[in-house]
Amino acid sequence: MRVATAIVVAVLSLSLWPHARAAATPTRVADLFSTDGVLRWINAYRGRPDPAGVPAAVAALSRLGAFKDPEQAGAYTGFLAGVIRANPEDAERLIGKMLPLPEGDQWVIVRAIAYSEHPDWRNLLRRFADRMPARKVMIDKYLVGSLPRLWQIPSEKPSTWATMRSYVTLEKLRGVEPPKEIVLEPSPELLDTYWGYYFATAAHRPILRIISMLPMSKDHDDVEKFTIGSMAKYSLASNAARDAELLAMLKGAREYGSKEVAAILKDVIDAAEAVETSRLRKEALAALEELKRKGPESRRNASWWGQIGQGALAIGCIAAAATGHIELGLPCVIGGGVSSAALGFWDKQP
Repeated sequence: MRVATAIVVAVLSLSLWPHARAAATPTRVADLFSTDGVLRWINAYRGRPDPAGVPAAVAALSRLGAFKDPEQAGAYTGFLAGVIRANPEDAERLIGKMLPLPEGDQWVIVRAIAYSEHPDWRNLLRRFADRMPARKVMIDKYLVGSLPRLWQIPSEKPSTWATMRSYVTLEKLRGVEPPKEIVLEPSPELLDTYWGYYFATAAHRPILRIISMLPMSKDHDDVEKFTIGSMAKYSLASNAARDAELLAMLKGAREYGSKEVAAILKDVIDAAEAVETSRLRKEALAALEELKRKGPESRRNASWWGQIGQGALAIGCIAAAATGHIELGLPCVIGGGVSSAALGFWDKQP
């Protein structure tokens, strides 16, 4: 089991009031001198979309080094994908203004186009391939379908009968493995990407995908899944506490979801309406501590115990992201000296 080495959690700052969206203002040069400034602008974007300001925001993020680590840039990737999808007629012009970028940053444009579900996304990639020659392999992989796009997620768990049938296919009898499904596995980066897409569009679809991660918060046999599910739960509650439209989406989804999802959503909605997000954080930490004491029968080994600390740190990043120091997320490296500093910060939280 691999735990992501870097996490950016898209959580709105507690210093923003619910009417912040209505008070969104156009881009100002002063907004783009820091990552916090750009994130503040992204936070306000869906209240008053400003597509013309997006290229300047991309340039600022590149200058500030925000695209250096893809695992920490999910929110930006999702935001750009959402902007492209929401502006299909103007997408080519907008992308043209986002370029040129340094070779090391061009991946974000390629991925945003592929993730956007723009009606002509393949031709958009082809048109800009010459301006991003360093990403030719990446572009080609998206064009032939060997890299997953944003909405390609694992299929639902097959029935017992379907699983049994899969063991006796002609391909298996001949010793030929079926082609591997090209999908995006749940991860902190994917969670951030869905939030970025929502910040650009206020669309239901990314929120429904985040909701689909909630059952993982009940998985006490897999630290990585538990952590991702807890992050999804916390970020939904934290954002819904300040976004009436999002809260209404969650209430609607509760009516049509499975019993398992509905029960977790009820807890999310209660926490959002009572502004009790700290309770969700404490409950997640308590569950991790329980895992540390008992551990699942199938995972009682040294490497599994090591993941407990990493899971706790991931949830600690959520708490730090909600302290008001930043607008949408906090880079939180797991491993090395940064872990100790982050855990120290986490221990000081109430």
